[in-house]
Amino acid sequence: MIVEIFRQMRAAGSVEEDPMMNSRLLLPLALFGLLTSSHAEDGFVPLFDGKTLTGWEQHSGTAEYRVENEAVVGKTVPVSGNSFLCTSKTYSDFILELEFKVDPSMNSGIQFRSNYYTKETEVEIAGKKKKFPADRVHGYQFEIDPSPRAFTGGVYDEGRRGWLFDLKDNEAARKAFKQGEWNQARIECRGDSIKTFINGVPAADLKDGMTHEGVIALQVHGVGKKTEAVGKEVMWKNIRIKELK
Repeated sequence: MIVEIFRQMRAAGSVEEDPMMNSRLLLPLALFGLLTSSHAEDGFVPLFDGKTLTGWEQHSGTAEYRVENEAVVGKTVPVSGNSFLCTSKTYSDFILELEFKVDPSMNSGIQFRSNYYTKETEVEIAGKKKKFPADRVHGYQFEIDPSPRAFTGGVYDEGRRGWLFDLKDNEAARKAFKQGEWNQARIECRGDSIKTFINGVPAADLKDGMTHEGVIALQVHGVGKKTEAVGKEVMWKNIRIKELK
C-alpha cells in the first residue's frame, strides 16, 4: 500500500528523483501505515467519540452527565438513586478497556452485562423473589472504590446479590489503584469467566453464569440527602471494546 502511494506521487510529479528525498518521504508514510494497521488489527472499537454522548442513554437516577476534555463526566445530585449512563447496544463476550478518575470521597463503578426492565418486574434470585422497579439497572459491576477499603476492581452484583469477588485477599490489586489520578480498567468476559484488572494488575477472577449479555454503563452512586456529597465528580475516557467470537 505504501509503495503504491509513493508510485502515484511520482507519477503526479510530486516526488523528485533524488533518492535522499524519496527516503525522507517514505519513512513517515511507512510509520503512518504501521500505526493504522496495528490499530485495526487489535480489534478494539471506541464506545465514546470524545465529543458527544451519542450511543449512550441514561437510566435509573438523575445524576448529571456531560462531555468535557474528551471525557465523560458524571456529577452527583441530591435526592437521587444510583444513576447509569448505558450503551444503547448490549454485549456478551468481550474485552473492555477504559480510563477513569474519581473524587476520593465518591463511590462509583462500571457496569457490564447489565440490564433493566421497562416495567416493574419480579424475578427469583438465589431462591428468593425480588422486585425490580422499572428502569432500575442491575448486573455485574467493576467497583470503583477510592475509600481506605480499596476494593477498586472487585466485582459487585449491582441490585441483585451484592459482592461476588471483593479484594480483601488481593493486596496487590488494592495497592494498584492510584488516588486522584487516571487509572486503567480492563474487564474480560468469556462465557461464564469474568476477569478484571486495575492498572494492569489482576483483580477479580470468577465464574458466574447468571447473565451472559447486557449493556455497559457508567455509574454515579446516589448520595441521598448528604449535601456535602453533592457536586462530586467521576470521569471516564478512552472507552473501547473488543467483541470476542
